[in-house]
Amino acid sequence: MTTNKILIVLCFFVSLQLQAQKYYTRSGSTQFEGSEKAFEPIAATNTSTTVILDTRNGNIVSQVFMAGFQFKNALMQEHFNENYMDSYQYPKATFKGNLDDFSMANLNTNNTFDLKGVLAIKGLEKNIQTSVTVKQKDNRMFVSGVFFVSPEDFDISIPSIVRDKIAKQIQINIDYELIEKK
Repeated sequence: MTTNKILIVLCFFVSLQLQAQKYYTRSGSTQFEGSEKAFEPIAATNTSTTVILDTRNGNIVSQVFMAGFQFKNALMQEHFNENYMDSYQYPKATFKGNLDDFSMANLNTNNTFDLKGVLAIKGLEKNIQTSVTVKQKDNRMFVSGVFFVSPEDFDISIPSIVRDKIAKQIQINIDYELIEKK
């Protein structure tokens, strides 16, 4: 093979690698469950989470608008936004992190990765570390996992009248279907 042909083949493979570097969604699902079992469920879902995953290095960022969480009970939603989260003053939560040892090459043999990063809510930051599942199918990436936070981590004060109804650890579920960013 001549040098020119080798360069053309090399450029072809590099261009394939560069095409599939970032995956994203604007319709990711972020849910939380924060109730004690004996009381009415305190749970909400936000299906407009924005997420970007850089497959070259495993970096992942996400943003969720707090007012986008939907509750079954409208009064709970109002209290969540006005009394607990101050959603009008702090409209979004963000996460910036990395999937440890992430590689597209070994994605089919290893689908569980440690996720480490910083969650910011109400202007306060907390380090998060959990395991997530990452799968690729039909040019899409699927990322799902669970982690826990405490209201105190983000200076969320719970009035004594409802303190026994709200869990000490809030379970956060993430479920994202990402498409290739072109």
